[in-house]
Amino acid sequence: MKTPIVTLAAVAATIALGASYSYAQQKGAPPAPAAAAQSRFPPKATAGQGGQQPDWRAEPRYGTLNLNVGFEPDPRTVDVDAGGDRQVSGLGPNCAGWIDFSRPDVDLNYSPGQGQYPLYISAVSQSDTTIVINDPQGRWHCNDDFEGLNPGVIFQQPLHGNYNIWIGTLDAGPTQRATVRISEVPPRR
Repeated sequence: MKTPIVTLAAVAATIALGASYSYAQQKGAPPAPAAAAQSRFPPKATAGQGGQQPDWRAEPRYGTLNLNVGFEPDPRTVDVDAGGDRQVSGLGPNCAGWIDFSRPDVDLNYSPGQGQYPLYISAVSQSDTTIVINDPQGRWHCNDDFEGLNPGVIFQQPLHGNYNIWIGTLDAGPTQRATVRISEVPPRR
């Protein structure tokens, strides 16, 4: 059973992020045609310029999950092939390993409600894997060995919006099977 945790900061963040924006309007580009769907999530500030960073704008390789606070079943999982041909060093603290910069493995559109639950994004594999996440504000979060050789990131007060997720391998080489795990409850250790 999930236990709600509400903090004043989480309520303020939810209120502050309540408005919807389109990416094109934020970047000053001409408006999209009327038939184009607009995201209900705030745009990312600045991330992934040119070939120096992973392309968070690209269509994810294994799909997009749209989840609201209290989602069931929990955890949600997506099977992926971890790894790639580019090293992630330089993206941020704790960034290690190899991913495919051309597109995320999985996108998560998440609505945290009033911030009553943390958000756990992790991966499990028989190989030594890493995780790279671009959050709704365009910040990079990375991890290696959150639980044994499996990576994970905890967002104690998750933001409303789009999380791009890459699963990498610690060492260069062929891709390895892995499962992305998205949950509001801590992993069982």
